[in-house]
Amino acid sequence: MCSSDLQSPAKVRTALLVHGAWADGSSWSKVIPLLEAKGLRVVAVQIPLTSFADDVSATQRAIALEDGPVLLVGHSYSGAVITEAGNDPKVAGLVYVSAVAPDKGESAFALITSVPTPIGSELRPDSSGFLKLTPKGIAEDFAQDLSAKEIAVLTATQIPISVTAMKGEITVPAWKSKPSWYIIAANDRAISPDLEAAQAKRIGATTTTVTSSHVIMLAQPSKVAEVIFDAVSKVNSN
Repeated sequence: MCSSDLQSPAKVRTALLVHGAWADGSSWSKVIPLLEAKGLRVVAVQIPLTSFADDVSATQRAIALEDGPVLLVGHSYSGAVITEAGNDPKVAGLVYVSAVAPDKGESAFALITSVPTPIGSELRPDSSGFLKLTPKGIAEDFAQDLSAKEIAVLTATQIPISVTAMKGEITVPAWKSKPSWYIIAANDRAISPDLEAAQAKRIGATTTTVTSSHVIMLAQPSKVAEVIFDAVSKVNSN
């Protein structure tokens, strides 16, 4: 894709990156400069993780602020968010990063718990129905291939997610009408790699498998950036 393509109003010039549970927009910090270096505009959407409706609304507001078509990228739980918000006509394609990709009536919670993973025993609910990960869960099951320093930062900055958010059900799955890409994390201990592969196949996604923990965008940012840019190139060539 040449730089002139990125300047055309009819082409995708922006990637909206939506973080998952126990994280925020800074989880894309290693991917953003790689995409911007290739001429893409990037917005890391900050979702509150308070309810599914709130998270979808935050993403829809970010889409509305753009004056042209966008590529929507979701990590983990936010695969459900982009599946719902991706029905916006401005969304040209969807990229799932070790994420859930629910069908109509399905939720992130139902999918993730359908194939248990080690991280399940490291979740701690509070009295308000929000889930937090133990330090052990982050170090061994969420980001086991990051440095000790990075793991410490993730542990300190994690944002709890509402159980009701994870149980939010899809009304119309955008992947049925939009092209999709999926990155499988081969060493994922938060969402089963087998479940990821099954979802990628079900939605007919162009699929890439990366040797990584659940947080691929931090462990293998160049691989994630490569898939995102390939997706932009493909939607712009159609």
